[in-house]
Amino acid sequence: MAKNLEEKIAEAGSPQTMLWESKDPPIVATPVTPEFTNWRDEQLAWRRTSVLFDQSHHMADLNIRGKDALRLIRDTAINSVEYFPVNAAKQYIAVNGEGQIIGDNILFRNEEEEFQAVGVPPSINWLQYHAETGGYDVELWRDNPSYARVGGGDPVVYRYEVQGPGAMNVIREVLGEEPPTVKFFHGARFTIAGKMVRALRHGMAGEPGFEFVGPWADREAVHNALLEAGKKHGMVQVGGRAYLTNTLESGWLPRPLPAFYSGKSTEGFRRWLAADEIDAKVSLGGSFFSDNIEDYYFSPYDVGYGRIVKFDHDFIGRAALEAQVAARQTEVRKKVTLKWNAEDTAKCWASMFQPGPGAKYFNLPIAHYATYHYDRVESADGALLGRSLHTGYSSNYRSMLSLAVLDAAAAEPGTEVVLVWGEPKPSSKIQVEDHVQFKIRATVYPTPIDMHARTTYRKND
Repeated sequence: MAKNLEEKIAEAGSPQTMLWESKDPPIVATPVTPEFTNWRDEQLAWRRTSVLFDQSHHMADLNIRGKDALRLIRDTAINSVEYFPVNAAKQYIAVNGEGQIIGDNILFRNEEEEFQAVGVPPSINWLQYHAETGGYDVELWRDNPSYARVGGGDPVVYRYEVQGPGAMNVIREVLGEEPPTVKFFHGARFTIAGKMVRALRHGMAGEPGFEFVGPWADREAVHNALLEAGKKHGMVQVGGRAYLTNTLESGWLPRPLPAFYSGKSTEGFRRWLAADEIDAKVSLGGSFFSDNIEDYYFSPYDVGYGRIVKFDHDFIGRAALEAQVAARQTEVRKKVTLKWNAEDTAKCWASMFQPGPGAKYFNLPIAHYATYHYDRVESADGALLGRSLHTGYSSNYRSMLSLAVLDAAAAEPGTEVVLVWGEPKPSSKIQVEDHVQFKIRATVYPTPIDMHARTTYRKND
């Protein structure tokens, strides 16, 4: 029986086989209510009024405290930490020694020597591995997502977010005064319902708002106060189904495959990660297939993180990224939004009402059936142009949308491409039924597709 990820890969024969043949489900239900009204109206609300997100259950938390906390972050992040005040946050991004993305999270600086990383597990595990094995003088506490918390129980902290064009009206109401002016990704400390709350100026769908964090014991008082304030301003609670789609509009790519399933620079990590940990129990699927797992990896420059890379410090992967810059490999691929052709999508959907195997079923509003979902994006003559990674339906755009990474020559807005839907070969994934592949035309749009998020939103901060 495998004890760690390295042994589990060896038993499967390759990382690709382990992931492609995985029987683990892509998304596990959490205690968040799936829908409070219906997911279509909940999507519309974050553009029209305001919404309340409950982010307490689906992310991992890693609290890092001690004199070496900042050094740990500096050594592992492509970000600069020269400016990182208390009550601010950064989008922390890590790469392996070859300059390929491990993952990202939101990293809060709560106190001078205390940071909290919040996000999907890959970069959380990466940080924890280096904290525990790198000789850093830090103390850690870890809280997994609710679906993976050993023994069940409640989260350590709650996280609520209020956003949308009317978000500041709700926040003004709950505070009983004018909110302070806070720059994007900077924070403040508020009092809500008599409870001290950490607040981060944030906005996950490109609309203004705050994220509120506090100890789990305070959640009910704060939640009730936000709901009461929202009644006067048409605020809508968003359930778990709609929540997963907001990144289609804001442009954040939630799950590129972390680049630690192969390679010498991550071998120690694979031997450290237990075989029953989250990142050892995930699946890979979609119409893109390669026997070489590295064909699923990305550089930060491929997915729009080039602006975040700063060579003002030494970090894991720095030499590899400098080599990419020297070789002019930073504009080879580009992250885009694909808007699927309505007629082709309708034919694909209609196939389930016709005799014989039809298209792979669309789960709505998020269409994934594997943890890491990669679909082929082709030219009209079938040449590979890139990969589509995050797919779902948006009521705001009345369309299936996906976030994709394409060759730069194909990434010009208005370009028509073809997305392949459905798997190219059988697998033992239990969520994949007998089906046939469909080709769906799609038009390239910038990312974020939302004009406000792309142009005005952050420029005002």
